[in-house]
Amino acid sequence: MSETNQVRHDDYEEETREVMAWFSQYDALVAVGNLEAMADMANFPINEVTDNAEGFGIAGPCDRHRFVAQMREVVGGAGEVTMESKRQPVFLSRALCFVITDTTITADGQTNSMRYGDLLIRTPSGWRFQTMVAGGWRAQM
Repeated sequence: MSETNQVRHDDYEEETREVMAWFSQYDALVAVGNLEAMADMANFPINEVTDNAEGFGIAGPCDRHRFVAQMREVVGGAGEVTMESKRQPVFLSRALCFVITDTTITADGQTNSMRYGDLLIRTPSGWRFQTMVAGGWRAQM
């Protein structure tokens, strides 16, 4: 990569604030189980990437209907949900940001930790997620 094309994190302060605010809004929707509003924050069709039982990566498209059905299984009836997340945004450009999240989710008294990634794209309507990446989600695909 030439020096003129290198991405410097401090060049993206405004975008970083926008992306982190986007995640705050999304997390609040997850906490109350507002599946339709969560889906409104996507750019469908989205891509889902995970691993299969043999340990190989797999990817597939996901439309809004499927996303809402998947999220209904994951967060829809979980009762009270709390989340603690640490996020690391990596900007590929001013319009493309891959965010790695380490999170701890407590639902109905059960706590789980996981790492996942999201590709967010900037659209005329603001940031939207376009790709979700997480290990161990093959049953949902």
